[in-house]
Amino acid sequence: MTKSVLSVRVRNNAGVLSHVSGLFTRRGYNIDSLSVGVTENPEVSVITLVVSEAPAMVLQIEKQLKKLVDVLDIVDLTGEHSVKREVALVTISVNKSNRHEVITLIDVYEAHVIDMTDSEVIVELLATPRRISSFIAVFADFGIKEIARTGTIALPYPSSRKGADKA
Repeated sequence: MTKSVLSVRVRNNAGVLSHVSGLFTRRGYNIDSLSVGVTENPEVSVITLVVSEAPAMVLQIEKQLKKLVDVLDIVDLTGEHSVKREVALVTISVNKSNRHEVITLIDVYEAHVIDMTDSEVIVELLATPRRISSFIAVFADFGIKEIARTGTIALPYPSSRKGADKA
């Protein structure tokens, strides 16, 4: 199954997230990632959902979401026509013999060292979900002590918006 990214614009009212997540619970759908934030308009929030379902099921999810009173619109941001990002904070084990190699790899991923001690490094990485997964896989060999990872956020590229000028 493919991962689908849905951007759901909703009225910024109390209980909206509960209604959206409740729909998933009632229907037995799983949410891989969920991120919520207010938009440029304080009366509107955007909920970014990542789900692993067949395309037909994603269409069904969209239809069900559109029935909710506070849902304003839904945009499918799956694929290459959108920018997707996550943030990860990762604590990696280090020692004197591997510290230089760890720092070099951190630089390769264009991540940032937030804090460092003799035995560990805390790293911040802002990247695509795939790149963050790759980062975690590479550093697993050194020993990852802890990971905190946000949900995916996404926006369409300007050229993919309806009515956008093609340059």
